[in-house]
Amino acid sequence: MKIAVITISDRASRGIYEDRSGPAIEKILRDFNSDIDVIRHIVPDGKENVLSALKQHTEADWIITTGGTGPSPRDQTPEATQAYCERLMPGLAEYFRLKSLEQTPFAVFSRGVCGMKGTQYIVNFPGSVSGAQFHAQLLAPLLSHGVDMALGKGH
Repeated sequence: MKIAVITISDRASRGIYEDRSGPAIEKILRDFNSDIDVIRHIVPDGKENVLSALKQHTEADWIITTGGTGPSPRDQTPEATQAYCERLMPGLAEYFRLKSLEQTPFAVFSRGVCGMKGTQYIVNFPGSVSGAQFHAQLLAPLLSHGVDMALGKGH
């Protein structure tokens, strides 16, 4: 299984801030399943930057973005994800938000979306390390079943 982890951050993309969310996600996913192939990279905020990064990973079964899901003007990851996806997966986004609300009331500010392009899943995680780790722990047990479902293998 191939997973692309894209960190969206103006500061991390310029080297001002060390990306900690991307590596944290990768560690949790590899600890859960050592057979996965994880590709990571960092891009600045902004719809076109994120959309371009999504288009670079057509080979991935899952694309996980971290960052750019809040209400600030530069947070445009959900808009880029919606533009890239052919169909949305609101159940995944609702699941992440529901579980996050059990941890912090600030989850109400998350605008993350989830969707699919062909058989590929795209999910938006928050940019904070703790939020990204929490979402990765929620997603890890769903990865293989999601791929099987997308490929028509059923339950």
